[in-house]
Amino acid sequence: MSPYHLDGHLGRDVDIDVCMPCQAIWFDAQESLQLTAGATLTVFRVIGENVSRPATRDGDIVRCPRCHGQLRRTQDLQRNTHFEYFRCPNQHGRLIAFFDFLKEKGFVKALLPQQIAALREHVQTVNCSNCGAPVDLALHSQCTHCGSPLSMLDIAQAEQLVAQLQAADDRGKQPLDPGLPLALALARQQAESAFDGMPGHQDWDGEMWSLGTVGAGLSALMRLIQK
Repeated sequence: MSPYHLDGHLGRDVDIDVCMPCQAIWFDAQESLQLTAGATLTVFRVIGENVSRPATRDGDIVRCPRCHGQLRRTQDLQRNTHFEYFRCPNQHGRLIAFFDFLKEKGFVKALLPQQIAALREHVQTVNCSNCGAPVDLALHSQCTHCGSPLSMLDIAQAEQLVAQLQAADDRGKQPLDPGLPLALALARQQAESAFDGMPGHQDWDGEMWSLGTVGAGLSALMRLIQK
């Protein structure tokens, strides 16, 4: 795992561990809830810059990096969004997939029926953003392996977080990337096309779609930021 040192609320420090191969993050205790807007944006950038094709996995066999106890699958709810993670039975922390972290923070929303219909005009199969299993769009609108609905990156929520970061910069720090608001605004403008929420989707190749609909959106957004 790769360690990241982040800012927490009330001046606290938050250290997290990110597993790039398994596309997941380990949080000790309640660290996920302690992240500031800037820290959440940092994690968002880390996910976007390292997103890869999710591999079908059985998280029930994962063990705690602290005590090696078997992690327990846990369902949770943030606002109206369901997400899951794997928690240590001895309260050492939790492991959460990139996809579920984005859901917890409000960066992901389910595709509407008309958006799925528009997606079918461009591709026949996409990989599930949650588990990586292939989804035949001609037959299904959700993953038959894990049951996750097809989802997309919520650009509006990303814009809101950046605005919050800039407005609440009470520690004298500069925004993490001065060009990010402009890139998000461009992504939002492109997202108002026929396929809402998927910037530049017409130009995506097979490799992009293999990341899943959310991963492809993240990858496209990172390309805009890098430009």
